[in-house]
Amino acid sequence: MTYQTVNPYTNETVVTYPFATDAELESAIAQGHELYERFKTQPIAERGELLHNVAAKLREHADELARICTVDMGKLVGESAGEVELCAIIADWFADHGEDLLKPEAIETIATGEAEVRHHALGVVLMVEPWNFPYYQIMRVFAPNFMVGNPMILKHAANTPTAAKRFCEIVAEAGVPQAALTNLFLDYDHVTKAIADPRVQGVALTGSERGGQAVAEAAGKYLKKTTMELGGMDPFVVLGDANMDDVTDLAWRVRLYNCGQVCTSSKRFIVMDNVYDEFLEKLKENFAKVVPGDPLDPKTTLAPMNTKRAKEKLQGQLDDALANGATLAYQFPEIDSEGQFFRPAILTDIAKDNPAYSKEMFGPIATVYRVHSEDEAVALANDNPYGLGGILFSGDPDHGAEVASRIETGMVFVNNFMASLPELPFGGVKLSGYGREMSHIGQMAFVNEQLIVKAAHPDLTNPAGGLVAI
Repeated sequence: MTYQTVNPYTNETVVTYPFATDAELESAIAQGHELYERFKTQPIAERGELLHNVAAKLREHADELARICTVDMGKLVGESAGEVELCAIIADWFADHGEDLLKPEAIETIATGEAEVRHHALGVVLMVEPWNFPYYQIMRVFAPNFMVGNPMILKHAANTPTAAKRFCEIVAEAGVPQAALTNLFLDYDHVTKAIADPRVQGVALTGSERGGQAVAEAAGKYLKKTTMELGGMDPFVVLGDANMDDVTDLAWRVRLYNCGQVCTSSKRFIVMDNVYDEFLEKLKENFAKVVPGDPLDPKTTLAPMNTKRAKEKLQGQLDDALANGATLAYQFPEIDSEGQFFRPAILTDIAKDNPAYSKEMFGPIATVYRVHSEDEAVALANDNPYGLGGILFSGDPDHGAEVASRIETGMVFVNNFMASLPELPFGGVKLSGYGREMSHIGQMAFVNEQLIVKAAHPDLTNPAGGLVAI
């Protein structure tokens, strides 16, 4: 693992960064712990003002950050700009709502006195984040934890180091203390050392199932709190009475956005038989319309994949799927480029013993299934080891919501695209991980929910209170 920016469109190695040293890790943890102690007496509102400054700085540097993101991992520049704006929205939301969310909560109780839960910071939190949304993944953890008073150390993906470095610099330029968000180019041994340190009290990871297992194992050994957002094979369910204009206009977009490299991308299209043929034909037509090219060019609509390695892995998965009986219903023509382009493809006739049935394909490949009833659609959606998100289309949104509630995922959007906004909880179940980020739930991911019961004098005659109850 080497931290370097390799432009996936030109294959140029832009910059390489050295690994962090043991001394740098120790310094970051020590400074983070010192800041944690100072945060205890700082009014939350002051951190809210700084977070608003961060939002403003991100918007000020939006063009610069968008270009860095696109050069780092190949994302369309318009998508990169949208990611920067989303980060600013998240920062503003937690700045506006964090203080209220962290207010003490009164509890009605028969115990002697008044009871309340107070929300305190835990200490330094380690972030292990992926490359596909290099800014958003940071902000999703940073904003709520900064408000609560947890300093953070960032271990970002090896192929998006410039994005990580510049993001943290801009946060510091906004007036946030340096130790509140420290980017370090850590190796895997450093991650384990950080988790073992008693000053580090939590780990937030977004990434692969394998990465989640490794970090969760280390965190379990040292009894550290974790949140995990891992892979997904999100279903896109189309019921027989769905508005097909809406369905077909959205389906190709949600699969090809970010070149299909999204955990919550719709990867399995589960379509009722009466609209299946129409759906498949429209999906082919829309896949055929994409324009590959330089992702810095606004006219480009198909970006390269993030690395050569990712492209080769996806090609291997496509080959395995075909070798095991799947039908290649469509594939985009050859692309005349040395960039890491993968030709968008559509697979059908995928049997349960086909690897494509249960293995996530992280790129522009859609799998389409024909079903004959709502029960069959739900059963197929749930017959999967992952459970992150999903989309469902129905002519009746209320009925659609009832069907959606039977799908075993952390999120389902009915007659709508998947949206990641600060007020909405984000996370999944099964092999997609546990815990939630963003929203009021994400605000509480790494807090000490401390019970305080106060009374003028103990009532030792109360059979449900005090020492009598023990």
